[in-house]
Amino acid sequence: MSINKITPRVTLVGAGPGDIELITLKGINALKSANVILYDALVNEELLELAPNAIKIFVGKRKGFKAYSQEEINQLIVDKAFLYGHAVRLKGGDSFVFGRGYEEIEHVEAFGIPVTVVPGISSSISVPALAGIPVTHRGISNSFFVLTGTLSDGSLNPEIKVAAKSAGTVVVLMGLGKLNEIVKIYSLEGKSNLGVSVISNGSLPTQRSVLGRVSTIENLVKQENILAPAIIVLGDVVSLQNRYHEVLNEYVTL
Repeated sequence: MSINKITPRVTLVGAGPGDIELITLKGINALKSANVILYDALVNEELLELAPNAIKIFVGKRKGFKAYSQEEINQLIVDKAFLYGHAVRLKGGDSFVFGRGYEEIEHVEAFGIPVTVVPGISSSISVPALAGIPVTHRGISNSFFVLTGTLSDGSLNPEIKVAAKSAGTVVVLMGLGKLNEIVKIYSLEGKSNLGVSVISNGSLPTQRSVLGRVSTIENLVKQENILAPAIIVLGDVVSLQNRYHEVLNEYVTL
């Protein structure tokens, strides 16, 4: 009587910004061959339908809520790979852009389990693009910064002060709760008139956004009830969005 030996392996898959069509073909193939999937809060759950026979485990973290600690997630990936074979760790956006993907790889490989990385489309670039805003444009912005707005202890990322001094585009992830502090930093740099866009639920049918300036963006976010998850885009490239000047005319207080 033969016994099928389980061979553990892990695939770290970036799911993209939310739209299920924005995951890569390699990511889809990994899901289809998965025995177990551990997925995050920002993953579009429609993607799980690609693996009808796989075990699905929610390990998401959002502000004020954690299904598991990061240490527990690390070990859970290992345990499930040994138990079921092919474990897919499915993360929103790209796993290496504030996704703690490398921490998970280090832990898994310490147990001798091979890991394959499937990059994902990061919301830092794709969400502005889908809203009509290029992060770079010749003659306007020759660089862009991608920063987390909030550190693990809940404080504002101090590197935003450095980025605010640049002429480049600044994209802030996980920063909506720090918008007031970000506005103050840019105002102190003399950039109250700089273009800003805040985009919520980027790439999804529920996507909503506001366009304004540093001096007005807080009121616009409150007025339009823009909620997390959202990204903040600051820079002259925001003025390239095809509705920007129309919006400025609508809000005469700008």
